[in-house]
Amino acid sequence: MAQKTNVLIMGAAGRDFHNFNVYFRGNPAFNVVAFTATQIPDIAGRKYPAALAGSLYPDGIPIFPEERLAELIQSLKVDCVAFSYSDVAYPYVMERSSIVNAAGADFWLLGPHHTMLHSTKPVIAVVAVRTGCGKSQVSRKIFQLVKQRGLRVASIRHPMPYNTDLTTQVMQRFAKYEDLDKYECTIEEREEYEPYIDEHGVIYAGVDYEKILHAAEEEADVIIWDGGNNDFPFIAADLFITLADPHRPGHETSYYPGEVNVRLADVIIINKVNTADPGNIEKVRLNVQRVNPKAQILLGISTVFVKESDMIAGKRVLVIEDGPTVTHGSMPYGAGMVAAREYHAKEVIDPRPFAVGSIKATFEKYGHLTNVLPAMGYGKKQVKELEQTINRSNCDLVLSGTPIDLSRILKVDRPVLRVNYGVGEHTEKELADIIDVFLKARKLT
Repeated sequence: MAQKTNVLIMGAAGRDFHNFNVYFRGNPAFNVVAFTATQIPDIAGRKYPAALAGSLYPDGIPIFPEERLAELIQSLKVDCVAFSYSDVAYPYVMERSSIVNAAGADFWLLGPHHTMLHSTKPVIAVVAVRTGCGKSQVSRKIFQLVKQRGLRVASIRHPMPYNTDLTTQVMQRFAKYEDLDKYECTIEEREEYEPYIDEHGVIYAGVDYEKILHAAEEEADVIIWDGGNNDFPFIAADLFITLADPHRPGHETSYYPGEVNVRLADVIIINKVNTADPGNIEKVRLNVQRVNPKAQILLGISTVFVKESDMIAGKRVLVIEDGPTVTHGSMPYGAGMVAAREYHAKEVIDPRPFAVGSIKATFEKYGHLTNVLPAMGYGKKQVKELEQTINRSNCDLVLSGTPIDLSRILKVDRPVLRVNYGVGEHTEKELADIIDVFLKARKLT
């Protein structure tokens, strides 16, 4: 009997679990000895439970902090390390490869052939070259366009299984606000699910994407893959749309696996061109055209608007932004800051002096952040610390650039104005034309 290959999977509670489920689980050639975790607070120290790991892993699989990588390779006799998370610069990936190789193990990057599921329904994937490119607003616009054409549509979101008990998140269906509480969703999860509920839509997520896909197929004529970070889809796409960001020129060909998405794309949207430098727009256009000359390139408009915007002028505002965009997404600001400038706030205050606990630690980790507060909330304790940070600040009002209504989960003593954002009319028309051609080719219109 051949000896099994000992595997360690490097992850961040998402792609890592999916790669295990579709490639390693039940495969007698491999023995997955551990996961390592990064990016997400409080994931390390848990287990991938036996109920999800399958019969080959009756005790489950331990999850360790990535800082112990080299030590674990030695102590667990690891033969191969499978790198399985996203939104990282090329030097970062190769540094990890060097650590792994120096410890004696092989370094793997599993690709689409071994990790993509195949649907019986047409699939439209919306992904990006970095987190924070605006893919969620594009995904939701496509949802609206397909629904307006009389078709049933379901979205499937890239995973965010952060609950301490992963067995509660095997397959999650979100169709009403109560579902967000039912699954004890973090702020990051709510940012992705709540806007679909606002649109009377359905969105799935969880841990086991074979089960998720089968459930979505039961109630949809068309499926939308709503990507996370800059990961490539878990489901093979019939129409592959990739967003690029001219506010971060060059990232489209220097971050993993964002460049994979550029090379796979049928359509590339260079987004936010209404607020970007023309030279940076051209740089991105040349880069994506160089690696994928066959893709259709659109210039996307990202619009920002605030109800009761007259409250902003002359005020000292605290700007809250989407957490992933301004942390590991490396953006110094987002829609909240754009709105503060557009509606003439007197001052955007620096939140760092008021930060407490893990929020203070977030600022220490991401030194590029100065005058925006990331909407961190991966657990009840962190949500409370975010709330305390806001209430300690000396602002007149809060501008919330997250996609959700923060008042549903935070109790703050300052007025909160929600910043909404979407695609412009021209971008909507271009997307509508693309969707119509796609649906017609599949005889769905």
